[in-house]
Amino acid sequence: MTKRKIIKIDEEKCNGCGLCIPNCPEGAIQLIDGKARLISDLFCDGLGACLGHCPQCAITIEEREADIYDEKKVMENIIKQGKNVIIAHLRHLKEHNQNDYLKDALDVLKEKNIDISLEEEEVGDMKHEGHGFEGCPGSKIMDFRAKDVKGDETGKRSSELRQWPIQLHLVSPLAPYYQKADVLLSADCVAYTLGDFHKDYLKGKALAIACPKLDEGQDEYIEKIKSLIDDAKVNTITVIIMQVPCCYGLVNLVKQASQKAKRKIPIKNIVVNLQGEILSEEWL
Repeated sequence: MTKRKIIKIDEEKCNGCGLCIPNCPEGAIQLIDGKARLISDLFCDGLGACLGHCPQCAITIEEREADIYDEKKVMENIIKQGKNVIIAHLRHLKEHNQNDYLKDALDVLKEKNIDISLEEEEVGDMKHEGHGFEGCPGSKIMDFRAKDVKGDETGKRSSELRQWPIQLHLVSPLAPYYQKADVLLSADCVAYTLGDFHKDYLKGKALAIACPKLDEGQDEYIEKIKSLIDDAKVNTITVIIMQVPCCYGLVNLVKQASQKAKRKIPIKNIVVNLQGEILSEEWL
């Protein structure tokens, strides 16, 4: 066993809807006795492709002692599910640069004389061809160079950042700039995507940033957000995320913290698409 990232399913929150199952490319989740369960540590790679698909906020990533992920056993399980699932899994590995696991998977196919007519290079180039799960949208390669960029490029804008640090692990909810403030909790990628992030969203707010997919120790995030609500007595929290499924994990963390907090405050969720446009804006 080794200490590593792995999913955690809260059985009390799980309602057995099963939406997480088709979004796990390793087949690590099954419905058992009406609840979603991780059937084996060996099957979970900890990359979190299932994050954001649970409407009950029952799935998170934790770091704990677990059996080492075993790609060969994963493949033996996936082969039973058919060609489309095999292709989706290979693509998932390719997109996440899991080249050693990809080699193991292809070796298993070769050992079992399964020919899916798919060269390694094709795994990363597959587009929407009806293969079921399409891999992690947050890792999919896309080229926006042909995009017609418009906007006023004259003048120099000042930063609207009024504090430091900003990473959620590093901030203190007791810092003076959080007291009775309007807080912007942003997924890491948003500021690089949203052209007017400072002018339209950061201005006048205290900031914290986090990545619900890659950051460790997310139980601490829940406690910090709860402390912002109860101890700093913040006025509002605006959660701004990318449209990729794993990013919705940040919204789930805020919901969990809000449920644990004594105070109730307005919480807004803003979703940005991959080309910097606002897809939705709503109060939770």
